[in-house]
Amino acid sequence: MEFRFHPKLNRLLCLFILILSSLHTQATTFRYCTDINYAVKVSGVEITPDRAVRARPVTFKISAATGEPLYGGKWVITVAYFGFVVHAEIHDFCEEVSCPVAIGSFVVAHTHNFPAFAPPGTYTVEMTLKNEKNEPLTCITFKFKIVFGSFVSDI
Repeated sequence: MEFRFHPKLNRLLCLFILILSSLHTQATTFRYCTDINYAVKVSGVEITPDRAVRARPVTFKISAATGEPLYGGKWVITVAYFGFVVHAEIHDFCEEVSCPVAIGSFVVAHTHNFPAFAPPGTYTVEMTLKNEKNEPLTCITFKFKIVFGSFVSDI
């Protein structure tokens, strides 16, 4: 006797798997911009959802640690597509986290809506944290993908 799922159950199961896979968070591989010893050490980057959908929010969460208190500064963020900078923004660090940041671990999260006309593909982000003297405390780069939206993302 052979066991088979009903065709409607197969479709429902596939839809469920697609929904779950589109909503999960995945750790992203990152690298430092240069080989210098930064004051702020990044331990992880998470992007939610792991494949950004045009005109939908995407959250970048950076886990890091500092050996000295942070009283202020700015995040300088650039986004490149095929090597060309297509977006740049600067954020006050203390608007992203509660300052001062004590010695130890902290997390910075930033949510962004990419425009509906953003072409699908792989983008490269460079995030630099600078102190009040405009000196880099850390600088990382990582890649993420923007995909076309689908009916699954509308559910």
